[in-house]
Amino acid sequence: MMKRREFIALVGGAAAAWPLAARAQQPERVRHIGMLVGYDDPAIKAFQQELERLGWFKGRNIHIDYRYAPAATQVRTLAKELVALQPEVIFAQSRPVTTALQQETRSIPIVFAFVTDPIGAGFIASPAHPGGNITGFEVYEPSVVGKWLQMLKEIAPGTARVAFLGNPKTAVYYDHLFHAGEAAALSLGIKLMSSRVENDTVDIERAIAATASVPDSGMVVVPDSTTSINRDLITALAAHNRLPAVYPNRFFVAAGGLMSYAFVSEDQYRQAASYVDRILRGDKPSDLPVQTPTKYQTILNLKTAKALGLTVPPGLLVAADEVIE
Repeated sequence: MMKRREFIALVGGAAAAWPLAARAQQPERVRHIGMLVGYDDPAIKAFQQELERLGWFKGRNIHIDYRYAPAATQVRTLAKELVALQPEVIFAQSRPVTTALQQETRSIPIVFAFVTDPIGAGFIASPAHPGGNITGFEVYEPSVVGKWLQMLKEIAPGTARVAFLGNPKTAVYYDHLFHAGEAAALSLGIKLMSSRVENDTVDIERAIAATASVPDSGMVVVPDSTTSINRDLITALAAHNRLPAVYPNRFFVAAGGLMSYAFVSEDQYRQAASYVDRILRGDKPSDLPVQTPTKYQTILNLKTAKALGLTVPPGLLVAADEVIE
């Protein structure tokens, strides 16, 4: 027979263990992340992959509210909608998206990617000390325009006139990059022409046809949501008009574009996910420095080069990180 003292000790021990067992069976705390993106990018899968590598899984310990705003008119509405859900941190893809979110909240942490000139945009005070609720990853220093023009001159040595295709309404840094490229163009014997388009297929068709109508022309496509959304149209028109062009992202080349020189998109998404992780674990965006890409890649599409009647010089071929055939 169990003695009274032994029974009390047993019951007391079991009672003490019950809260521990209950806690062990309780689900993990679910954290809330918002995402607002302005264009479709196959590389975005790297964002979730990196979150999972860092221990965050949808349906287990994170909930993600995702909003897609391919039209400029949708961005502000979806930003307001997302902020109203009060996520703990928001990932913002592109400068127009970050602008819309900043207008809606100065308290919810925002991590941006694919943004050019974040100081000029008013997102941060300085790269080392962002100073507010926004931080992230910058792209495209102005000097990159010189590299794009150099590549065009290498693959099409007769190029004398280059259209700078972009939408200043969504790429508000358009003039900043254009003026940076003028000096590089002059040194290469190229006249850099402003080719401004809006989010309209007719506008894009007209601009590319006008460029191609002048002999020895080429094209640089400016990185922004308008050109990204219309990448299939732009690459198809360049091919149809036999216009050599350099693009700001690999997915243009995968869609049939001639070549690109760009940062690795997957890296931007992975880095953004790492900042989301740090904020969920207690870091403040004001303490997380804005970073720029450390690695760029040259991608060539040999099939497109052949269709355009271009011979890829050995130096450019050797420098290519990826060749699409």
